[in-house]
Amino acid sequence: MSKKQDGLMEEIMESKVMWYPDSKKITQMDLFRARVNSKFGLNLANYNELYQWSVEFYPEFWAEFWDFSGIVYSRLYEEVIDTSKGIADIPEWFKGSRLNYAENLLKHKENDKVALYAAREGEENIDKVTFEELRCDVALYAAAMRKMGVKTGDRVVGYLPNSIHAVEAMLAAASIGAIWSATSPDFGINGVLDRFSQIQPKLIFSVDAVVYNGKQHVHLEKLQSVVKGLPDLKKVVVIPYVFPKEKTDISIIPNSVFLEDFLATGKVGDQPPQLEFEQLPFNHPLFIMYSSGTTGAPKCMVHSAGGTMIQHLKEHILHGNATSNDIIMYYTTAGWMMWNWLITAVATGASLVLYDGSPLVPNLNVLWDLVDRLGITILGTGAKWLAVLEELNLKPCETNSLRTLHTILSTGSPLKPQSYGYVYEHIKSNVLLGSISGGTDIISCFMGQNVSIPVYRGEIQARNLAMAVEAWSEEGKPVWGESGELVCLKPLPCQPTHFWNDEIGSKYQKAYFSKFPGVWAHGDYCKINPKTGGIVMLGRSDGTLNPNGVRFGSSEIYNIVEAFEEVSDSLCVPQYNKDGEERVILFLKMADTCVFSKELVKRIRNDIRVALSARHVPALILETKDIPYTISGKKVEVAVKQVIAGKEVQHLGAFSNPGSLDLYRNIAELQDF
Repeated sequence: MSKKQDGLMEEIMESKVMWYPDSKKITQMDLFRARVNSKFGLNLANYNELYQWSVEFYPEFWAEFWDFSGIVYSRLYEEVIDTSKGIADIPEWFKGSRLNYAENLLKHKENDKVALYAAREGEENIDKVTFEELRCDVALYAAAMRKMGVKTGDRVVGYLPNSIHAVEAMLAAASIGAIWSATSPDFGINGVLDRFSQIQPKLIFSVDAVVYNGKQHVHLEKLQSVVKGLPDLKKVVVIPYVFPKEKTDISIIPNSVFLEDFLATGKVGDQPPQLEFEQLPFNHPLFIMYSSGTTGAPKCMVHSAGGTMIQHLKEHILHGNATSNDIIMYYTTAGWMMWNWLITAVATGASLVLYDGSPLVPNLNVLWDLVDRLGITILGTGAKWLAVLEELNLKPCETNSLRTLHTILSTGSPLKPQSYGYVYEHIKSNVLLGSISGGTDIISCFMGQNVSIPVYRGEIQARNLAMAVEAWSEEGKPVWGESGELVCLKPLPCQPTHFWNDEIGSKYQKAYFSKFPGVWAHGDYCKINPKTGGIVMLGRSDGTLNPNGVRFGSSEIYNIVEAFEEVSDSLCVPQYNKDGEERVILFLKMADTCVFSKELVKRIRNDIRVALSARHVPALILETKDIPYTISGKKVEVAVKQVIAGKEVQHLGAFSNPGSLDLYRNIAELQDF
């Protein structure tokens, strides 16, 4: 057994502490706990006790955090929540209050402090916008939107890279009370129309081209086709992002105008327009987000301004200890929920770094170089990127200072146990590595980083405050220390207010409440460690495997298999025969220069047997040349399950590599089951 596998066996037996909080440092979590103790006459001694209180007394928790976070409002609420209603009733939060999301993000008026840095692949120059400039720019965008007739409740969309333009357009829409929705330029025409055509936007912002992986990708033809499929559009605003304005012909796109000309309509004489913020109910729609759409038309989830904001602020301020001294970057596109999460952090007074391009071009250290250049303190990324860096044997601790970096966040897929070892050994030994998990459905996290408790190898630190999360068995009973369905028992301000075009709410109820009536079933499989309070994510529950009556998550297999140096990636799916019997198929994508062999298969089978059980060992282990992923970087097990069952997969626009599905058709070894 290799050292890597040996370490994995140890991890399975015993959780190992990788990081401890600094006992001398007073965090905002500490201050909040002291405040709760003082106000309610309690003696909550640690995070776990504060968590238990927040779940039991969730109206009091949210009211207290409303004050603590300094939310800007024009009218205070009459009632936090009607506690007679459960999570499936989608109760109204902070009834009677009036506020504006954009006003809360733009409340900082430091003239010369940088609010946004924007870096692009292969470019030395970094754009900067101060808090004062951001306020002026948003006022101009909003004035131009109002001039063209954008009103409260209208949809404004971005087909945009992660850029300053995207932030300013979104905040302008939010200041009016319009609803923002976005996809990134790497989405194909069908993928965009599957989403935007459902919500009938009035205005779209897009770009002429983008650069990714060292190549220019001209965008106007795609944009033209998207615009044709959106008959309700009144205006198309094109941003010269790669080419000069004079080299870009937008005449092929109806109702199109360059950004500069659009913004000019918002000016009245020489006077800049004033910022105006519509005062709206707490549950007024802010964002429309989409499900991945790999197995059907994407669901359009409507998230409220107040719910999104207060939940994000809880995660930034309490769980992340973010302050105006921080410089925060999350490697994300403008279409992934982590972008929305990142942008809300402007409300803390922190500076944000927006990066557009490949995280591996022009060199493997591009993001680490940005950390050093800008003094980034919190860096977020995908678990897959960290695994790729480890595979490439990159050692940033030897090439970069990373002096300012105190937190690394990871999401998108479960963070493998060996990635914890890699980060602490080869990136930085005294950094908080926060694996975080939630979803587009709640536009935030159920569990994640926590500045007040240790980091254990292979575990997300804790369930987040006021998130009444448990793991449940198929029978609907809580299970501890064993795998179960991730459920949430009590209402959340960040749950969608509704789905678009779901008048009676039947799609919403089916999506979350059909498995356990009255209880939110998130669609993830997880295990909560009763000793540490940490959580291990085990993959999507629609990818749960159940051969011979033993249920387990695909990530349990990935954690073992992908520790093998010969394996670059893997995919674990069930196959069913006509009698409904199930067997597990494991596909391996080999690392460069490594060869698939019987000897490797034998070693993998043995390690799964030792680490899990004989019943976890896949029936077949086969080689594949590619594994399908969504554009946001998630493995797509369900689609492969459909393909090997002989079914067609619709909505290929959600995939970053849809051609990979063809590799799973008519595999000879699967025909005799």
